[in-house]
Amino acid sequence: MLKRLSLAFMFAVAPALAADLPENTLDMGKVMVQSKPVTLLGTGVSIGQAAPDFKVVDAGFSPVTLANFKDKAVLISVVPSLDTGVCSIQTKHFNEKVASEFPAVAMLTISADLPFAQKRFCKAENIDKLQTLSDSVWHHFGEQYGLIIKDMGLLARAVLVLDANHKIVYKDLVGELTKEPNYEAAIQALKAL
Repeated sequence: MLKRLSLAFMFAVAPALAADLPENTLDMGKVMVQSKPVTLLGTGVSIGQAAPDFKVVDAGFSPVTLANFKDKAVLISVVPSLDTGVCSIQTKHFNEKVASEFPAVAMLTISADLPFAQKRFCKAENIDKLQTLSDSVWHHFGEQYGLIIKDMGLLARAVLVLDANHKIVYKDLVGELTKEPNYEAAIQALKAL
């Protein structure tokens, strides 16, 4: 029931998002859903640039921004919805295999799922080493990073690594939404910090 409610909410707001946001021309044509290209909305980001600030909410609907992680390196795992198989695998992988290896790095998973759905998922799957954050309220993260999938309201799958000064040092925008990211490359980017 919660999964249907969460997805229904996202699809209800998708048309409103498209009306206000520009297309991400930086990453045009780079993301597919079942081999069909999708349009990303918002401003794309590149390796080497300062990471844009963002405003999302935690499980209690409290605002969280990039400034909350001042002077910390950050790994941002972006998933369309935690209630899907690949997103679940990606989140569990970073929670189980990466977070404990890099305790000084802020590990975040951001999706457009509602916070209560994220909280339920984390409890059911024992996600306890990374922080799940929701872009469902303002869609600010997706807009700032150019990851909102037009007409879906979901975020494209991506992994970003920011150094302690919040410069983007690694970006993996996964080309096929149904595929997992390159975990080893993300780990190498963390080791290089």
